[in-house]
Amino acid sequence: MPRLAVLGYPVGHSRSPAMHNAALAELGLGEEWSYEAIEVAPDALEARVRAMPSEGFVGANITVPHKGAALALADELSETAREIGAANTLVFADGEVRAENTDADGLLRALPASLTGRRALVLGAGGAARAVVWALLREGAEVSVWNRTELRSQHLCEELGGEAVGEPRQDAYDVIVNSTSVGLAGGDPFAELPLRVGGFSAKQTVVDMVYGGEQTALLRAAEAAGASVVDGIEILVQQGALSLEIWTGRPAPLETMRTAARA
Repeated sequence: MPRLAVLGYPVGHSRSPAMHNAALAELGLGEEWSYEAIEVAPDALEARVRAMPSEGFVGANITVPHKGAALALADELSETAREIGAANTLVFADGEVRAENTDADGLLRALPASLTGRRALVLGAGGAARAVVWALLREGAEVSVWNRTELRSQHLCEELGGEAVGEPRQDAYDVIVNSTSVGLAGGDPFAELPLRVGGFSAKQTVVDMVYGGEQTALLRAAEAAGASVVDGIEILVQQGALSLEIWTGRPAPLETMRTAARA
């Protein structure tokens, strides 16, 4: 039985197993393939990944905080993963670990409009942020990056492009993407991010890569101001569909995945 998994720390909140197992069933692979969540601490990641092929795993998704480390331990890198400097998808084949990144294209598929010439603010400087910055720049956006530790955002921009900012003006951007984990545990994003509850406008698109049982406080505030919003589940679905297609070679059933992820 080919096995798949998502590796993270923590990983108990992940909707990926429900989403992917529903998709596998829809594709007629449910009795042969399986997908599970595996919590693994950073210092145990390499050993866990190296053991997976012998346990029947053919691939894995990688989530917080392992995306940079997953890239480093891979034997082969896709060009996208190499350029971004992070991996969210691993393929185990022919005794090797191949790293892919579907986060960038997943984000672009989830966005409602063209990014050419638009000003974008990315919050965060981790593995997810790297994919966001790379994708936005590739599509022609002007990108600013904020991180609590400004040195990290400066290093990211030196590697990928964009401009590191210390005190961004919320109303100066057409697109705002929260790629941090702020809000994952239900905290107040406005206490930790350089944003104001009443600082959004109807001209903006606001993306929160965090997801939970209900819409995040960040997106509720943006939607109240008339902004277009994209939640973390839609991005999860889009990047997950691309990963599934890499593993199975079949078109992913998007609506089935979306329904299962939101259930």
